[in-house]
Amino acid sequence: QVQLVESGGGLVQAGGSLRLSCAASGSIFVFNFMAWYRQAPGKQRDLVAIVSGDGTTNYEDSVKGRFTISRDNAKNTVYLQMNSLKPEDTAVYYCNAQRGLEYLWGQGTQVTVSS
Repeated sequence: QVQLVESGGGLVQAGGSLRLSCAASGSIFVFNFMAWYRQAPGKQRDLVAIVSGDGTTNYEDSVKGRFTISRDNAKNTVYLQMNSLKPEDTAVYYCNAQRGLEYLWGQGTQVTVSS
């Protein structure tokens, strides 16, 4: 089974940038969708951004214009470029791969934005 490993999280000041990476142990070409979710303390896990196999992207309203999701099938990696970060972006960010009813998750990476 393909495993997903996130990296790139950390502590950043408001207005700063981070780039998250999600490296898959196998081909991501087989997955219809790759996505990033986030979960803040005491809240549910919410979709942040999603990219389909043909490169179509969608974003949660609060991150539109600030975050960019991309996938590199050759490197089996998905990225989330996060700019103009805000304290409310603080959360654990999870990589997700979807194929039909199959959902795979990474272990998560912490993003903390200080004011």
